[in-house]
Amino acid sequence: MAGIYIHIPFCKQACHYCDFHFSTSAKYKDEMVQALLKEITLQKSYLTNETVETIYFGGGTPSVLSADEIISIINTITELHTVSADAEITLEANPDDLDQQKINAFRHTPVNRFSIGIQSFFDEDLQWMNRVHRANEAEASVKRAQDAGFENITVDLIYGYPLLTDLKWKHNLNKVFELGIPHVSAYSMTVEPQTALATFISKKKQPAMSEQQSAEQFNIMLDAMQANGFEQYEISNFCKPGQYSRHNSNYWKGVKYLGIGPSAHSFNGDNRQWNVANNAKYIKALTENTIPAEIEVLTETNRLNEYIMTSLRTVWGLDLDKLNAIASGASTELLKAAGPYFDDGSINQNDNIITLTPHGKLYADNIAASLFF
Repeated sequence: MAGIYIHIPFCKQACHYCDFHFSTSAKYKDEMVQALLKEITLQKSYLTNETVETIYFGGGTPSVLSADEIISIINTITELHTVSADAEITLEANPDDLDQQKINAFRHTPVNRFSIGIQSFFDEDLQWMNRVHRANEAEASVKRAQDAGFENITVDLIYGYPLLTDLKWKHNLNKVFELGIPHVSAYSMTVEPQTALATFISKKKQPAMSEQQSAEQFNIMLDAMQANGFEQYEISNFCKPGQYSRHNSNYWKGVKYLGIGPSAHSFNGDNRQWNVANNAKYIKALTENTIPAEIEVLTETNRLNEYIMTSLRTVWGLDLDKLNAIASGASTELLKAAGPYFDDGSINQNDNIITLTPHGKLYADNIAASLFF
């Protein structure tokens, strides 16, 4: 079982908060697609004997590609790998790209899941973020996709930023429920270094983000999701029963995956590798039949810490037996370090499974980091 991630490094414009690798110029899009196809071929042995169960087009903005370009990438994958007949194939898309013509074209591809970057249903918020689309396009894109037969849809939302009152946040959540969307990924606004937002805050042109606001809106979201039949299966991810993102769930479960494209990461259990985050260097390397990647061989400590970080974020939790399988006796050390979190109600234990409580989820990263070996 394995997944393949395809990074499409193009966007129409830069969102103020984003630190993913992308270019606002699509001048070399054709060359990039050819480079992606070449890397898929050169990396064909990375997932030896594994069945590919998920393919995920991320970015950047994968919806800038044509349906034919998407098909050529998927066809190359299926020629070189065993792909499950019911594979989940996700395409991230901006609402402004999903006009009727494009949705109809995508309907004739193997893509069976859309991840739509809505972020907010308020124009002033979208403008503050420097998003391309507007609120009416967000709602319309979802309805068009549903009318075309795409039932497996997820949307992204952001909370915890100065313009977002609790009332507006509830409106955004209710709009998702009204549209019948089965999966939501919701993230607290994070100020990443070297982004426009970080610069604005450092120059006092924007206020800093409020941890209190973020925590309050996180709790508002938990209540709303539960009331509308959504399960929180990962800190930032919610779905109707059975509507998990199979691709992202496999990341958290430590399943192998191959990353294709500039800045893409790969993991096979023994090592992790990542491609150069530069479009020109990536394309040049692939024209020379070279994979422009750095490789890190994972130590026992690496594997322990990665399992702690990913598993604690999920509803499935941290399995103490799996921890001991990585390093004998590791569970004893972890339980000792976790004592204060049991005492303050941040962590629960049920048999051999450790999970975060709703209170603990507010501090998930800090808790995980304090339990590292």
